[in-house]
Amino acid sequence: MSQQIDHLLTEDRRFAPSAAFAENAIAGPAIYDAAHADRLAFWKDQAETLLDWHTPFTRVLDWQNPPFAKWFDDGELNVAYNCLDRHVEAGHGDRVALHFEGEPGDTRTVTYAELTEEVKRVANVLTDLGVGQGDRVAIYLPMIPEAIASLLAVARLGAIHSVVFGGFSADSLRARIDDAGAKVVITADGGYRKGKASALKPAVDQALADRGDGPQATVERVLVVRRTEQEVDWTAGRDVWWHEAVPAASAEHEAQAFPAETPLFILYTSGTTGKPKGILHTSGGYLTQAAFTHRNVFDLHPERDVYWCTADIGWITGHSYVTYGPLANGATQVLYEGTPDFPNPGRWWDIIEKYGVTTFYTAPTAVRSFMKQGREIPQQRDLSSLRLLGSVGEPINPEAWMWFREVIGSGVAPIVDTWWQTETGAIMISALPGVTETKPGSAQVPIPGISIDVVDEKGQHVGRDAGGLLVVTEPWPSMLRGIWGDPERFVETYWKMFADKGYYFAGDGARLDPDGDIWLLGRVDDVMNVSGHRLSTAEIESALVAHDATAEAAVVGASDETTGQAVVAFVILKESFLRAHSAEGLAQTLRAWVGEQIGPIARPRDVYIVGELPKTRSGKIMRRLLRDVAEGREVGDTQTLADTAVMSVISAQVR
Repeated sequence: MSQQIDHLLTEDRRFAPSAAFAENAIAGPAIYDAAHADRLAFWKDQAETLLDWHTPFTRVLDWQNPPFAKWFDDGELNVAYNCLDRHVEAGHGDRVALHFEGEPGDTRTVTYAELTEEVKRVANVLTDLGVGQGDRVAIYLPMIPEAIASLLAVARLGAIHSVVFGGFSADSLRARIDDAGAKVVITADGGYRKGKASALKPAVDQALADRGDGPQATVERVLVVRRTEQEVDWTAGRDVWWHEAVPAASAEHEAQAFPAETPLFILYTSGTTGKPKGILHTSGGYLTQAAFTHRNVFDLHPERDVYWCTADIGWITGHSYVTYGPLANGATQVLYEGTPDFPNPGRWWDIIEKYGVTTFYTAPTAVRSFMKQGREIPQQRDLSSLRLLGSVGEPINPEAWMWFREVIGSGVAPIVDTWWQTETGAIMISALPGVTETKPGSAQVPIPGISIDVVDEKGQHVGRDAGGLLVVTEPWPSMLRGIWGDPERFVETYWKMFADKGYYFAGDGARLDPDGDIWLLGRVDDVMNVSGHRLSTAEIESALVAHDATAEAAVVGASDETTGQAVVAFVILKESFLRAHSAEGLAQTLRAWVGEQIGPIARPRDVYIVGELPKTRSGKIMRRLLRDVAEGREVGDTQTLADTAVMSVISAQVR
């Protein structure tokens, strides 16, 4: 298959930064010159300027054993100290770290001094629970201040956190606990979502029980936050209440320095084999790039900005741009627990008005949802505090970009459309708001110090006004250091395609426009991007086939106006079930089943009951043809199918 990618999009609108914005911006054009002159010297300067090092580093990059990089590896630092203690010591303890807004309307204001004290107490509790350097702690929490404190307390001890999205099921949680070998789980009785208390602790109990012949749980203790007052089952000797243990712990805890390559976290992302990949990030390089990009891409003025990133901590954006980047820079930010539309569709705009949010970073899916609701809702609020908007998770279509700028940004706020991944750790491509002339829908240019190219399948630069494969051509500070427990899969997945050149292949298609700016074209494999979350077709197919009614299943991502891509499943049912149940009823059952097995984010938009699937003679399912059907297009070339008539039958069944 040729990797040359056609494009159908033409966009001529341009928006230069205002003179006033450019004059006061953190980053000016000179930052590109400095990075271009000496890339490693540039990153050395960023690491020394943005972070406090207990032991200064003398080596910037060790690339002797590619693709296994080491950044600043002879230096030592403590990540939590950089996010907390040093701001208090500098006299900023009274600055608000978190404006917390619970979905029911409860609020908390947490200063840097208060957050630092809480993290010290949690670190002491975790120490008492047996957590030490290198141990893994699974975190399964709603978006509450205790979630941020948990990440930082684990980091403070030199341990490794593995955050599992609170919407994932017990089975998904179990797989991640087992793969990481977690020693402790931090969870809550539940959280609030769409006006209801949603339980979390029962999923933890289920993940740790009923293990049959499988691997025994490595978890020794479970620390439980009381959030919703729901009754929970309690395992004496294992379970500990946060509200009893943490306030009783000492608020004294000295942050120990750890080498810069100390693992910081594992974050699982879907893999094309169906088994989630544990992406491993370390400390010094990751924190350098997270802090640098947060400061420069969002033009952060910590003494006056109120920043809000709407991502959940269960995703990489919640790690880099809710926890580590903002707190390393001493930012004041909003933390919101619930959904955008509860109790009314204007909840997010109410929060922006209430806290005077200046910087708002969200996903195109959310923007498209607001467009559906109409501009009248945000226009009923005072959004004049907003001076910068950001987009993350997937390419944003030009019309959504324009709506975002005009309706939410009053036609003046710059938009930074950021491209990056769980694997890259931090933003790789983005406008700088005081420098870049932006184009609706374009991610624009690599950030200073990052080397990006668009190439063909042989690794050759495609040139301007052409499409191809997006690659990173030089190592970068926040890059993943591997896949947990599977170095061979790390090399195979990300580096094998262009091994001769040493390029990291992002798995995304992109094009360069006539100016050389980058436009993202989505995934080139079978990993779907639903509401900014990468989901594996294989993982969802595995869940479908696990249901007794299913004989076989194929899943594709189909374009969706709201979520970017939506999950569409084609399922062959067992005859016994077809005789006993209606196809419509079973389709709904399977939709709900996937939601239970993997989580609501993976629930198919459509489940089509079919008699056959399109397969090649070797048995490979041709998902490309199913995608044609799911998106209502004319079915493409069927010559390689074992049965060329099958697509006509499927199309008729879908209609």
